[in-house]
Amino acid sequence: MGLGSYWSKVLDVLEEIIPVYDKVNSIISLGKDEEFRIRGISGRVKQGNAVLDAGSGFGNMSKTALKICNNDLQITLYDPLQPMLKNTRRLFSNSPSLSCGVFEHIPFQDEKFDAVMCGYSLRDALSLKIAILEIHRVLKKGGRFVIVDLGKPDNSFLRFGVSFYLKVILPIIASVAAGKLGFKFGTLYGTYKLWPQNKKLETLLLEKFSKVEFEKAMMGGAIMVAAYK
Repeated sequence: MGLGSYWSKVLDVLEEIIPVYDKVNSIISLGKDEEFRIRGISGRVKQGNAVLDAGSGFGNMSKTALKICNNDLQITLYDPLQPMLKNTRRLFSNSPSLSCGVFEHIPFQDEKFDAVMCGYSLRDALSLKIAILEIHRVLKKGGRFVIVDLGKPDNSFLRFGVSFYLKVILPIIASVAAGKLGFKFGTLYGTYKLWPQNKKLETLLLEKFSKVEFEKAMMGGAIMVAAYK
């Protein structure tokens, strides 16, 4: 499971949509993206923690975590796109550490982080199983893996509804918000097709983690997950 050969296309699109990335993501989530980040992070990322924001994008997960933890975190932003990281540094009052790479080859020692966060990014892994193994490796004992992402409902009727929104409605909304660049957000449906159903994702996490808390919203089309090492 993972994007496989589709990964390079997704990466090219992500680089193209950098100018409108945050604006459109907020709109297509119906304004719920920040709420879901707060729900996913609260109680799992704690003051003084060393945190890896994996697939960080503009660092929105980190910015939310810093607010919750009174700016008392050691943040490392980690993303495969150097232009994304370059644009990110200026958005933080205290410059976080930056590192460029993929989920499947995280360039940090074992048990380095108290928490790893993936905000709308784990879905873009080349290999989901290897990504989970690597994230587990760099977490300290008792560490938390926080995922906020699209969910793929187990119920077929609900799954059809979420798929229809992503495939048909989302590109229209995104194009209204961002013009021609908005149509590029249609690749999001391609990543969703390759994303496991919610129960399968939970099962994958339980293969490595001792406990998984799995919260759903928007008919199962949004998930907030915490996996404990």
